[in-house]
Amino acid sequence: MATFFIENFGCRATEADAASLRRSLRASGLQMLDEHAGADVVVLNTCTVTAAADSQARDAVRKIHRANPSARIVVTGCYAQRAPEELASLDGVSWVIGNSHQAEIPRVIREGLMPGGEALKAATDSGGARSKDFIPLARLDDEAMSLARGPAKVLTGDIFAQTSVQNLQVEAGEGSIADRTRPILKIQDGCNNRCSYCVIPFVRGRSRSLAPDMVIEEVGQLLATGAKEVVLSGINLGAYGRDLVPRVELAQVVRRILDETPLEQLRFSSIEPQDVTEEFIALVAASPRIARHFHVPLQSGSNRILRAMHRWYRAEHYAERIKLIRRALPDAAIGADVISGFPGETDEDFRATFEFIERLPFTYVHVFSFSARPGTQAADLGALVPAGITRDRARALRALGQQKAAAFRKLQAGRSLRALTLKKGGDTWTEALTGNYLKVRVVGRLPANIWCEARIRVEQEDGRADLAAALNSRI
Repeated sequence: MATFFIENFGCRATEADAASLRRSLRASGLQMLDEHAGADVVVLNTCTVTAAADSQARDAVRKIHRANPSARIVVTGCYAQRAPEELASLDGVSWVIGNSHQAEIPRVIREGLMPGGEALKAATDSGGARSKDFIPLARLDDEAMSLARGPAKVLTGDIFAQTSVQNLQVEAGEGSIADRTRPILKIQDGCNNRCSYCVIPFVRGRSRSLAPDMVIEEVGQLLATGAKEVVLSGINLGAYGRDLVPRVELAQVVRRILDETPLEQLRFSSIEPQDVTEEFIALVAASPRIARHFHVPLQSGSNRILRAMHRWYRAEHYAERIKLIRRALPDAAIGADVISGFPGETDEDFRATFEFIERLPFTYVHVFSFSARPGTQAADLGALVPAGITRDRARALRALGQQKAAAFRKLQAGRSLRALTLKKGGDTWTEALTGNYLKVRVVGRLPANIWCEARIRVEQEDGRADLAAALNSRI
């Protein structure tokens, strides 16, 4: 039996894509391995949000090719959609398949590994006819999408022609959650915003949503495999349903999940500040089955920089939303993304961002150094901030974020919180995650996906160590 391994890079949306690929490859008859060594096929699901992400993907290709030169490497994801030629030119790459054709990966792999009748059977539908959207591997040589000047075949298309969310369903008979304890369900893809620094709309396409009935069906299937928490994700999750007819709001599908399924805990990925409304906060506060956790991208605390970024809000509007969350949910986790060194960012702009974060009740902060992305407006703005200054500012923001996280952890000391055990652990402890996004170490080695009640304590005075928790009981 042919074997495969998937290495994933990037955000929760790419994690959801990778999980779907794993399921579809297993369903097509391939065996999944836990590492790339010895795998017949290695699929790299890439990110392209920064130049560092691109470099990481290229380094991974080289490393895997050196360690397993006989492996057929398939590169997919956002980098593959944006710059397939760059990836196709790397030694060891057999195929580059963009997001536009990601659903075809199992068939392309089967044709490549099993030429002839068996491959033809794998590439047909139940009635024996080829799917109208399937492009046989043999045709790639004479298609425009083929990179004749490179060693790898390229399969990409117009991502803006995509009108649906490619979300392969879980088979209810699988019997276990094969990919992670807290499965990610992508219910929205693409983005209609045009932030000046962001390349993602050009590699993910227009905003599109999974129909509400499909969302309920997929949640039910995840529950059938044993899921206790499901994370709803999207490239722009707050835009969910605006493309559907009739139009649907994210809050509506959340209410349906709560009303129509027995899901024990629902969590959200990132939600833009303009979509964190008072009504949405009230919905989260009213249900004990929704995790007390908001991740709200900030990017900058300077209104001048926010305008240059083409963000749809100003600092004072953002602050109002964060304060609404804290008033309604005093113990909620509140996270943010921040970009350091955006073109034209002055010392005054940086101070405004630093002091803005300092004033607000964040519990963690993700800091990114600006990276010019080809095709974005910010790449042509000029006035680049020197790399050393960008690094210093990013370091200062990360230190501030660590202080915020430590202060929040100290506030939780002494509380008893419900936590879900994860796979990671040692001989005498198990890592678990609370509803308000605290990773804790509970006493004892427990299986993953078990609810427990834990009393929180902080191991060190500065609060920076992992939280420890004495296990009160298993729920």
